[in-house]
Amino acid sequence: MSEINFGTDGYRAVLNKDFNIDTVNKIINAIAYYMYNETKYDKTVIIGYDPRNEADIFAEYIAKTIADMGFNTELSDKIIATPVLAYNALKKNAYAIMLTASHNPPEYLGIKFIPPYGGPADDNIVKKITSNLNNTFIQKSDSTSYKKVSFEEDYINHIKTLIDFDKIKNSNVAINYDGHHGAAAKLFKHICDVNGIKNNSQNLERDINFGGQMPDPKEKYLPQLKALCKSTGFIGLSNDGDGDRFGVFNEKGEFVSANEIIAMLLKHLIKNKNYSGKLAKTVGASSLLNLYAQKQGIDVIETPVGFKWLGEAMRKNDIIIAGEESGGLSIKGHIPEKDGILANLLIIEMLAYSNKKLYELQSELHKELGRNFINDRIDLKVNSSDEQQKIIDKFESFSEIAENKIVEKNQMDGLKLILENGNWILVRKSGTEPLLRIYFEVNEEEELNTLKTAVKQLF
Repeated sequence: MSEINFGTDGYRAVLNKDFNIDTVNKIINAIAYYMYNETKYDKTVIIGYDPRNEADIFAEYIAKTIADMGFNTELSDKIIATPVLAYNALKKNAYAIMLTASHNPPEYLGIKFIPPYGGPADDNIVKKITSNLNNTFIQKSDSTSYKKVSFEEDYINHIKTLIDFDKIKNSNVAINYDGHHGAAAKLFKHICDVNGIKNNSQNLERDINFGGQMPDPKEKYLPQLKALCKSTGFIGLSNDGDGDRFGVFNEKGEFVSANEIIAMLLKHLIKNKNYSGKLAKTVGASSLLNLYAQKQGIDVIETPVGFKWLGEAMRKNDIIIAGEESGGLSIKGHIPEKDGILANLLIIEMLAYSNKKLYELQSELHKELGRNFINDRIDLKVNSSDEQQKIIDKFESFSEIAENKIVEKNQMDGLKLILENGNWILVRKSGTEPLLRIYFEVNEEEELNTLKTAVKQLF
């Protein structure tokens, strides 16, 4: 059995290889030890699963196993989005176990543990769980049953407290939606329909191969949605495999970065909904957010990459919005977990309030900031953590790159090289895949090409 490693958001591995019944038993035993040591049998354990191959089968197995251990156990009666389960963990003061590999390739499956605060397990919890991986939980009770329940109604009722559906209903906003065959697809369509949101929705049914695309709401995996936006003149919205990430096209069929969306939503929440507080962002998110927050008079809390860090910031601070460059966000009054369903609804609400096109709001944003923020990323497949670190150390030795002087080195997460012209490069290990991620932010396309060429020559 290979080493069980909890990355930035749980354990993920290829199904029927490293993800198998043996690894599942070890992880569930470790989680059971943690839960029992913390609260004995006082809290319910709720279990959900996304559309991936065998996710439902493993969820049933885990539900029976956890119930046999003596825990009061509830299993979702259908495919469920991660943020829906996370909200129920918070509302029920329950532990949650989610069978998902989020945006990873279709052949992956994973286990995500969600504590009762409704967000990713922090490092302290993960350390306690991993310290139990070689233990066998033997506490049992007479009851070996578990209940199947629906978790969606409570989530939908909560969303109604965050989104002004009347404002949307009375607007002319219409959307295209690509469910990406993911966990959020049917629920998002349902929320739109019952609240009078005009939508043209597709790819709603379960498909363990996600329509032959990666279950990641990036432009290159959403060709149908891009074409639909161009032909209809409506915005396009999508989610990833488990519904915690979002992807957006404007009315021209142009992909809109998560960085831009977070900035525009920050303004919307302050201006139209009277939110106050701080902005939380990852070190990999755009400097656009720092500059825009400064213009709004908002303080910024910066964290390592991964929503567990943003979730922790939300639990400890008064945060208006927390967001990451990979398409994850949450807001004040919601769970400290990224939620692609809520993100999509906030975008629709923002358009209803502004009575403007999304591309017009983008134009206003960049005009106000006075410079471009062009982002890109290279993913290098480097299996060994030691080899990944050697590459990071190589970058650490540089005083300049592509004739650009390095003026600051930030080691919050990997290594971020800030250049004298305000551009930057971030090199870090992926917390979910055997990859080294290299992020770029520049003002001009030519600068991006120069930096990418210089970096590629190193390998």
